[in-house]
Amino acid sequence: MFTHVMIGSNDLERSKAFYDATFAALGGEPGEADARGRLIYLHEGGRLMVTKPIDGKPATAANGGTIGIAPASQDHVLAWHKAGVTYGGTAIESPPAERPNGAFVAYLRDPDGNKLTARTQPTK
Repeated sequence: MFTHVMIGSNDLERSKAFYDATFAALGGEPGEADARGRLIYLHEGGRLMVTKPIDGKPATAANGGTIGIAPASQDHVLAWHKAGVTYGGTAIESPPAERPNGAFVAYLRDPDGNKLTARTQPTK
């Protein structure tokens, strides 16, 4: 359904450190900059892009928006969360935990305030 998810950043170097670490925790590769300077992360058929806003105004996080990432395992969720906090992200909501449906979930805000979640598939 979607070709990619694009989020804004006010500091691409800081974002690169954060997203390189969190993608590595999921088994992904570091991001690469395209000709426009946007960071591109490819993993298991998905594409996340990080850019400075093209209108020149500051990037802001979507109020009510969350970007969901599908890790392979609970260990990946924990590694993703740890890498995110280590590289400038903020742990939010509850600590990483299993939900009643069996999914293992963690939440972070990236250094620009974008809300992210890593969530395994439900088992129940």
